[in-house]
This record gives sequence, C-alpha cells and structure tokens, in this order.
Amino acid sequence: MCSDITYSFYILNCFYILSVKVTHQKLSYLGIMETSLRQLALNHLAISSPTEKVLAVFQLFDDFMVSPKLDVSEIFSISSLEIPGKPIKPDLVPPLAVKRRAMHTIEGRAIAIHALAHIEFNAINLALDAIWRFSDMPRTYYRDWLTVAKEEAYHFSLLNNHLHSLGYEYGDFPAHNSLWEMVEKTKDDVLARMALVPRTMEARGLDAVPVVKDRFIQVKDIEMVKILEIILADEIGHVEIGNRWFNYLCDLRALNPIDVFQQLCLQYKAPTLKGPFNIPARLLAGFTETELKVLQNQAIS
Repeated sequence: MCSDITYSFYILNCFYILSVKVTHQKLSYLGIMETSLRQLALNHLAISSPTEKVLAVFQLFDDFMVSPKLDVSEIFSISSLEIPGKPIKPDLVPPLAVKRRAMHTIEGRAIAIHALAHIEFNAINLALDAIWRFSDMPRTYYRDWLTVAKEEAYHFSLLNNHLHSLGYEYGDFPAHNSLWEMVEKTKDDVLARMALVPRTMEARGLDAVPVVKDRFIQVKDIEMVKILEIILADEIGHVEIGNRWFNYLCDLRALNPIDVFQQLCLQYKAPTLKGPFNIPARLLAGFTETELKVLQNQAIS
C-alpha cells in the first residue's frame, strides 16, 4: 500500500499532466509551438502567477522534448517586459526581517516551508533567465537549464501543496530576494552567472537541507521530510550543471577555475560561505576536493 505522500505526488502529477495537455492543445492551435525555446523561456519568465508559470514550464519541457526548436544566436529585446514576473505577494524584505517562529507550531512550520517555496519560485526564474539571456552556448546548455526549470517548478508545487495542507499559501509571509539579486548582478556574463548562482547561492542549499530536514524530523512532519529528500537529490544535479558549465567556460577562456572563482566572488561581492558544508553532496555535484579544501579554509579564516 502506497504512503500518503506517494499518493499525493501521484494525484499532483496527474493534475499537472492533465492541465498541461489541455493547455498544450490550446497553444498548439494558436501556433505558439513554432516559437523557439529561448523566446518561450523569456515569455514564461515574465509570467507573474506562480500556478501559470509552473504549468507553462511543464508544457515547455514536454514540447521541447518532442520538437526541440532552438535558436542559440537569437538576441532579444525586453523593453516591453517586466522580468521576472512575480505575484503581488509575498512582500520582499531584507533577509534578517524574514519571520521565524518555533517549529513546533503550525505557523512556524508554515513559515519555514514558505521560505523554501520562495527559493524554489526564484529558482524557476533563474533557470528560465539562464536559457534566454545567454546566447551562443552549446545546445545541451539550454536543455540542461530547461530540466532545472522543470524540476524547480515541481519542487515549488510540492512545497506549495504542503503549505496549503497547513492552511497557508505562497505569499502569506514576507520573503527576501537575495537569490534573484545575484542573478541580476551577473546578467552580463554567463561565466559569472555559473560561478555565483548555481555554484554559490544554490550550492548553499546542499548544506542547508540536511539541517532543515532534521528540524522537520523533530516535529514529525514526515511528508515534508520526504519532500526535502526529493529536493536535495535534484539540487545536487542542478549544482552539477552549474559546475559543468563553469568549467566548460573556464576551459574555453583558458582560465584557472579556482583563481577565477575567487576573483568573481570579490568582483560581485558574493556572500562569504560558512560551514558546516555537505561535503558528500558537494562532491556529487562536481566540486573537486581541492575546491572544497579552499572553501573550508576560507570559512575558518
């Protein structure tokens, strides 16, 4: 007999598959399926409704797998678009102003889940941004980031669904915008983007998830524990994608990865990372032992 969370995932997937098929039929009739991946990624980035954005990303992934239309050299004008598209709520505040409550209360758990959902919503946006913004990368680069967008959309759906089960929804609590701020800072250089968003900001999630998971174990929220296990497994892959393309670009530009990473951290004022670090997850995500030694030494100093 399947667990409650497995059944919930099954129902959620059925809902999205049905919704995507219906939407796909409507959009195909309008001829939108002739539009290239990068243009659609930009269009979807501008969607403000979280539900509509999630469905659009699922559809985009499915359509690209069937008919991979992609122009890697296309240049876009965004003067008529507000990006990223985001809902009126949550209110965006400095990181230290984000609410925190004891995890043994329903509100405390909801606040923690809401914070994670906000990260995943921003992660959808950063993946879409990586697709449309940077031209003339290998085709596999765009497919990789489309996969990231789809998986981040799934994570957001799981978290928002669980939030609903507690009587709350995305937007009910304030959130901070640190992840997207780094996306904005690195908009002019794909090397800086790969170095400082997936390899720095997102890799921090590899370290944080086990700690957060332990807190939900303590309050016996088993469904949330299983969601976090899914997120961690996928995020290892996302950070590995960032590492792979960072190293590809370093090779292309004849740069030393460790040296250029340090330079970019200083240039873009990236946050200084502090331990403890999830070394096994970081190794799986493509960090070398030398890189991790440098990281640990900097955290100590």
